[in-house]
Amino acid sequence: MFSNWLIQSLFKTQANNSKTPNMHAILGTDLNTPSKDNLEEALFACGCFWGAEKCFWKLPGIITTAVGYAGGNTPRPTYQEVCSGKTGHTEVVRVVWDNKLIDFSDLLKLFWECHNPTQGNRQGNDHGTQYRSAIYTITRKHYNLSLASRESYQTLLANKNIGTITTEIEMNKEFHIAEDYHQQYLAKPGNRPYCSAMPTQISLLDFPGAEFKLPREIWNEYDWSIDHCVLKSNNLPISTSVNT
Repeated sequence: MFSNWLIQSLFKTQANNSKTPNMHAILGTDLNTPSKDNLEEALFACGCFWGAEKCFWKLPGIITTAVGYAGGNTPRPTYQEVCSGKTGHTEVVRVVWDNKLIDFSDLLKLFWECHNPTQGNRQGNDHGTQYRSAIYTITRKHYNLSLASRESYQTLLANKNIGTITTEIEMNKEFHIAEDYHQQYLAKPGNRPYCSAMPTQISLLDFPGAEFKLPREIWNEYDWSIDHCVLKSNNLPISTSVNT
C-alpha cells in the first residue's frame, strides 16, 4: 500500500497537473486511438496501473496504451476519489493493438502472468477495491476468450495449490482516462519506481480459442521470477528481432 507521504504527494501533483495528454510518451501514438478495422481494444486491471501499463506497451503490435478507471459507477472520477474506495472503479490499462501483429490471446497470456489474480481486493501490498483484477471487453469474442483463459489458468493454479481466481470479466465498461501524470508514469523523469504485482510464475498455456501470434522468444523478455522485473527493464517496446 502506498505510504501516506506518497499519496499526499500524488494528490498534490494531481492538483497541479490534472489534464490528460494526447500522445503516448513512448510509442508516440494518440492515447485516444479508436478501435476500428484491424485495431482492437480491451481494458485490463492488474493492480497498480503504473507497472501494468509498462507490461503492455512493451509488447510488439501494441498501438497505444493509457491508464484510467473502470468498473464503477462514479462518472469522471479523480484519482483521489478512486483511492477512497467509494467509486467502485478499479485501476485499468486501456490497450489498443493491431490484430494482424498480435492476438488477444497474447494479451491474455501477459495479463494472467504479470500479476496474481487470486488476491481479491488487493495486489501485493496495495489494498482496496481499486486494485482488484479485471478484464473488460467490448466484443463477445474477447469476452468468451477471457472466460476460457480464466478456466484454463485456474486449472494450472490449482495444480500448484494456488488459490481461486477472483478476476472480474465483464463487457462494455466505460473507460475514464486518468490524469496526465499517471500516463506512462514509469517512463517519466523523476518517477518513483513502484510495482506491487506478485506474479504466480505460472505460464498460461494453450486454451480453447487461443491463436497466439507472438513467438516464444518474446516472452523471455519477461522474467517473472525476478522481483518487480518490469521496473528493471527498459521502456522500449520489445523488438521482434529477438526471434530472428
